[in-house]
Amino acid sequence: MSSLPIAFTQEPPLIPLRDFFRNPETTYYQVSPSGEYLAFLRPHENRLNVWVQPRKGGDPQRVTNVTDRDIAGYFWKTDQYVLFIRDSGGDENFHLFVASRDGKNVRDLTPFDNVQTRMIDDLPENSREVIIGMNRRQKEIFDAYRLNVETGEITLAAENPGNVADWVTDHDGRIRAATTTDGVNTGLLYRQSEADPWKTILTTNFKESFSPSFFSFDNQRLYGTSNLGRDKAAAVELAPETGKETQVIFEHPEVDVSFLSFSRKRKVLTHAAYTTWRTEHHFFDTQTERLFLELQQWLPDYEVFIVSENDDENVFVIRTMSDRTQGTFYLYDATTHELSKLGDRAPWLREEDLCETKPIQYQARDGLTIHGYLTLPKGKAAKKLPVVVNPHGGPWARDSWVFNPEVQFLANRGYAVLQMNFRGSVGYGRKFWELGFKEWGGTMQDDITDGANWLIHQGVADPKRIAIYGGSYGGYAVLEGLAKDPTLYAAGVDYVGVSNLFTFLQTIPPYWKPFLEMTYEMVGHPEKDKSWFEEHSPALNAEKIRAPLFVAQGAKDPRVNINESNQIVEALRKRGVEVVYLVKDNEGHGFRNEENRFDFYESMEKFLAQHLKSEPAKS
Repeated sequence: MSSLPIAFTQEPPLIPLRDFFRNPETTYYQVSPSGEYLAFLRPHENRLNVWVQPRKGGDPQRVTNVTDRDIAGYFWKTDQYVLFIRDSGGDENFHLFVASRDGKNVRDLTPFDNVQTRMIDDLPENSREVIIGMNRRQKEIFDAYRLNVETGEITLAAENPGNVADWVTDHDGRIRAATTTDGVNTGLLYRQSEADPWKTILTTNFKESFSPSFFSFDNQRLYGTSNLGRDKAAAVELAPETGKETQVIFEHPEVDVSFLSFSRKRKVLTHAAYTTWRTEHHFFDTQTERLFLELQQWLPDYEVFIVSENDDENVFVIRTMSDRTQGTFYLYDATTHELSKLGDRAPWLREEDLCETKPIQYQARDGLTIHGYLTLPKGKAAKKLPVVVNPHGGPWARDSWVFNPEVQFLANRGYAVLQMNFRGSVGYGRKFWELGFKEWGGTMQDDITDGANWLIHQGVADPKRIAIYGGSYGGYAVLEGLAKDPTLYAAGVDYVGVSNLFTFLQTIPPYWKPFLEMTYEMVGHPEKDKSWFEEHSPALNAEKIRAPLFVAQGAKDPRVNINESNQIVEALRKRGVEVVYLVKDNEGHGFRNEENRFDFYESMEKFLAQHLKSEPAKS
């Protein structure tokens, strides 16, 4: 994994920029509970809307008529209704809507101002109700409600005592478990029935936790992932009466188990998922394993995912993905063993024109192994290339081997792109995650710097043509990188990034406040760690930044307030440092609307071409 990939020698075609960032032609197929209908998202007036068509043939019919903002997600409720969510301009106050299958009678089921709706359980065996969470009563916490999708009636199902972070239902749709937090300690609540009082059965520091996924099929035990007493999170079974693990179902020695799945019809565990350099599966059930093996024989060299199935579990929607394709959707009939193509997300992008993303690893300055990915431009030798260093957001997330439109766009323009899972990234176990605590601007940033220097030492990077680009925490890493290592980067692109650790923690959304004490332990405390915040807040150290900067921000961003971008822009412009500033009034934490993405990436292309001395593309 440490060896460098070799660039292809064939010169690739120049792909129009908008082809990377257009809305998909079609995406997110879902089969109805009976298996008779298919729903999917497709653009209408440049916005993703829900469409429905009969599975066995017939023209698709548009169900929704959204023209201001893409629909963020949807699901079937029986064969008669489609439920979907949307917010306003990126404020993340999502509302839940219902539409009949024929597109008639569209209603807002949660028409409350400044309230966010979350799905707790879609209750697939209940034809009328779903369970949702809303912070309607108190902005910091979410109560659980039963919602009748036909009448719109909402009734309180469980009132949040003030510390519940997530509710867990059993297979009969009863709320019988919950996870709690006081900001530092995490608890697990349990009750035998909804009439019984809650009991705290497990309390741990947030660094160790059991995360419940679902109840056992007799509703007596809990399945989930746990790092209690271990470094890597494992799939386990837990007895709720005692709060003790009864068995380890699956664990991997190198990475966390991230996902556990089951068959609702057959009432068996099916598989667990984990990510090394790519997604892998461990199977508990021979029928599921045979299904995946059959699909992989038809679809080799791709990651294969089952994204939807009917109630009888004999009709499946399959999606493929790799580093060089946004994916194709297929319909698989398990009765006839027929696989039929439904559609490509981006048929205008050809795999053979795109660049391979290869796993790499390097040593940080303290000897820690850092895993990552390197994408080299086709048609160029892997020597003295212009490079874009691209740290991920989160920061408690990770990069994986998937199609990344930004990476492919940059590689098509001749840049090598380096992604790294710096310390603090998730998936590599508790110890690796904790190494990032209170290291914003410290060793987390050093890991990014060490990656750039590794590429220089390998001869891949031209040391005079390295830029850094990232969003959210990645945007913070851009700003901190320019301040901490001012001679390393020729330019930076900050997308909705934090610039001042003090003001960032003062402007978090109200529903993040229950986690504030945990955030203090992971990021730092504005009083106890005042000197660190002062040293590692880029807006307070703008005099160190020399390289030109491009900043992009959504005006309605509830996570990283626009003042974060305003501060760094103002501080640099006062010193005469070149700053390009792009603000979109109808966006939040990232640009969802297609035309805004086009503006951002077209400006970014020109900015990088100017400062890395490469020719701008003529798309």
